[in-house]
Amino acid sequence: MSMPAWGAHPVASGPDAPATQFAVRAPDASAVFLCLFDGDSERRLPMERSGDGWSLTVSGVRAGDRYGYRAHGRYEPPANLWFDPAKLLVDPWAQELDRRFAYDPRLAVFGKDSAALVPKAIVPASVSRAPPPPPVFAPGGLIYELNVRGYTMRHPEVPPEQRGTIAALAHPAVLRHLTKIGVAAVELMPIVAWIDERHLPPLGLVNAWGYNPVAPMALDPGLCPGGCEELASTVAALRAAGIGTLLDVVFNHTGESDSEGPTLCLRGLDPAAYARDGAGQLINDSGTGNTLDCSQAPVRELVLASLRHFASLGVDGFRFDLAPILARGPGFDPAAPIFAAIAGDPLLKDRIMVAEPWDTGPGGYQLGHFPANWLEWNDRYRDDVRRFWRGDGGAGVLTTRIAGSSDVFGSARASRSVNFVAAHDGFSLGDVVTYAHRHNEANGEQNRDGHAEEVAWNNGVEGPSSDPAIRGRRDADVRAMLATLFASKGTPMLTAGDEFGRTQRGNNNAYAQDEMTWLDWDHRDVALEDFVAALSAFRRDWPLADPAWLESADWRDLCDRPMTPERWMGAGGFLLRLPAGDETMFLRVDRGERRVTLARAKMLESRL
Repeated sequence: MSMPAWGAHPVASGPDAPATQFAVRAPDASAVFLCLFDGDSERRLPMERSGDGWSLTVSGVRAGDRYGYRAHGRYEPPANLWFDPAKLLVDPWAQELDRRFAYDPRLAVFGKDSAALVPKAIVPASVSRAPPPPPVFAPGGLIYELNVRGYTMRHPEVPPEQRGTIAALAHPAVLRHLTKIGVAAVELMPIVAWIDERHLPPLGLVNAWGYNPVAPMALDPGLCPGGCEELASTVAALRAAGIGTLLDVVFNHTGESDSEGPTLCLRGLDPAAYARDGAGQLINDSGTGNTLDCSQAPVRELVLASLRHFASLGVDGFRFDLAPILARGPGFDPAAPIFAAIAGDPLLKDRIMVAEPWDTGPGGYQLGHFPANWLEWNDRYRDDVRRFWRGDGGAGVLTTRIAGSSDVFGSARASRSVNFVAAHDGFSLGDVVTYAHRHNEANGEQNRDGHAEEVAWNNGVEGPSSDPAIRGRRDADVRAMLATLFASKGTPMLTAGDEFGRTQRGNNNAYAQDEMTWLDWDHRDVALEDFVAALSAFRRDWPLADPAWLESADWRDLCDRPMTPERWMGAGGFLLRLPAGDETMFLRVDRGERRVTLARAKMLESRL
């Protein structure tokens, strides 16, 4: 018989008689059982094999019912075989779960039943969706990266019962703020269900970022208690306000981790989905214990299905965490099959694709090597902008970054660079100018985690200061970096809260610090927020939207003399004259005064 579509799908078995068809891939299993749950009661039904998959249609099962799988076979971890019928397994194609994951050591112990410990998948409703509208977001607009839970947990206008959820992003007060600062797309940090790394619970910590997923399209019930409909309605509300939605997706590993990790999903059903070396050991290009092997067609099929699922809910595009892993086989291949599959897919070909162009494996730094229609996070932009304003970077390098990083992306008129000066990973923007060193002691790793050599400076005092002069310098540095960001060719990205001075108290790896990620709306720096709103408004008229702007750019020194190679050497700033219709626009960067000036018919100073 032909294999049904993977996952759970309601089907009609007769008038008024519901039924659901289940199918799961487990090529090396000797038997697979479907487990249906009614309260704490579990019913196990043997599934029928067809090729690499197993399937079963069950009458009386309808949308909203809960299920999982148990797989029999060899348990031989050195050979990457983990079959253990005591483990209840989550459907890799699940879209919703009945509760969040919680780490328990028993999840990694052979023979220990895990049914009480593992979330159950929920049979989805059969929904016919219209093709998604074209993306509302276009490259060049402001991307606003945010942690869904942390964004509204302290928002005074969002109802307490709604705080920390995806639905809260559609609240009028949230939409007003996003509109005020000119957000073109929110980029939601991972929203699919994840599990804490096993070292966190003993420390009393949790994973607050979500970069440890289990099944790639199963929404986290804590962030999205209303399931797919909650996500779709929020995306629609954002779209109605002119704001697109990008999802940060993790297709490089799963939370089942290394050989000591829990058996939750793919490990117990299709362990060959994880890349292995010649000795059979798990490859760890993700730095988290395992690596999904996207060179295999079944893994690509799951990735593409996940993207199509979220595209059908209206999202504009995706940011791929550790994106080189998508194209590893084992080395990075810029012509990997997954790129052609995405480009040729009817639901995906017009979506916005953004790569984080590095992973932790050999040859993992691939900035500039993704498809020509993909955007890429540009860490060289971040570091070079920071170095200039710290005082040890050159003006010539800065102009290359402002002009779109042609040394990375070539001389194409439209830059693929996603420009940022701070992101979720690393110091907050305010902490960049407040701390010269990381302060991650609360993470329980003796301050060894996070970037050891982050480009940052403290303006004379490590940490908070009441000295007006130091505070003034810090404020000027932050404003100068923000003005540089909004004046640069490419796509600017701002991490939520950096527009009003968020701090992580010097922690540059706050993945395990839940409350630290909660934005403090009551004490935000409204003057800085207004400055960002003004920058965003100014950028809409700034001729960077014209791909030909560089051809008419006139670079001059701070004395308004034409730049020469000699004048670039050691320059502490520059002046850019840029024709814009009947006007001339100006960008003046002066490190000595800690000032960026953008001028047209009006003038906007980075330092008041």
